[in-house]
Amino acid sequence: MLHALAVAGLAAGTRRQYLQMLRDFHGFVAQRYGAQVRAVFGVPVGDGGVDRFNRVRHAVDDAAVGPPPGRERLDGFFSFVRSQVAVASDYRAAARDYALLRTPYLSAVQVSELVRLDQSDVYLGLGLLGKLHVRFGKAANTSGPRPRWAPMLEGLDRILAWYLADVRPLFPATPALFCDEGGQALKTGTVRDRLARLLDLEGVGWDGRFTPHALRRACATHQYERGMDLIAVQQLLGHRHIASTMEYVKPSQKFVEDAWQRATDSAVRALAG
Repeated sequence: MLHALAVAGLAAGTRRQYLQMLRDFHGFVAQRYGAQVRAVFGVPVGDGGVDRFNRVRHAVDDAAVGPPPGRERLDGFFSFVRSQVAVASDYRAAARDYALLRTPYLSAVQVSELVRLDQSDVYLGLGLLGKLHVRFGKAANTSGPRPRWAPMLEGLDRILAWYLADVRPLFPATPALFCDEGGQALKTGTVRDRLARLLDLEGVGWDGRFTPHALRRACATHQYERGMDLIAVQQLLGHRHIASTMEYVKPSQKFVEDAWQRATDSAVRALAG
């Protein structure tokens, strides 16, 4: 089941929540019905919930606890991807991948939302920067999808305008914004595979690798570091609770020092004025 959740593109935190629900249910059965189970079946209800071969070891290790890739790291990565577009044997796929991976970093959409975008969901003239209509926003607590409008930050409107005008027409005429050679919408696993392939081509070490979900976290963190209010970041991510947003925003180690320096400089300018 956990493998199926990973393949489906659910975030690490969501997968851990499912695992915790299973553990909680097992604990309930052990405490409430343990004696009855042993009397009827002759076996005790174990403490682990699942056997040691199927247990997810180090379940907390895949949590997004560390900072996402920094701005310089992603600037370097996207510069590399952009350079590959000009020399790739398959121009349309390389150009699509560039626009595909820029989108979660510059709009904070999830991969599961990204692959369900249609061309008609791109509103280049809406608002100051243009917006994406995320019709299938992530549900919470088994509720239905929560639609939202995701802004196109830092030039994403120009990237998607170029993609829609010059690249998307090279693929079959289907509604999907990002599609494969047959015109079908990309799968979440395909997005991961395309990113992993580009990281392989870039030749970075393990410390320099990241996932598509990390691009969403990087968007939230970098916008917060630039001064975006935490409530605005919450709206950007489509979170219902601010606590969820706090788990996403992981400023760099220099963030406190930089914030102190900005505050000090501002105070000095105020006193000097």
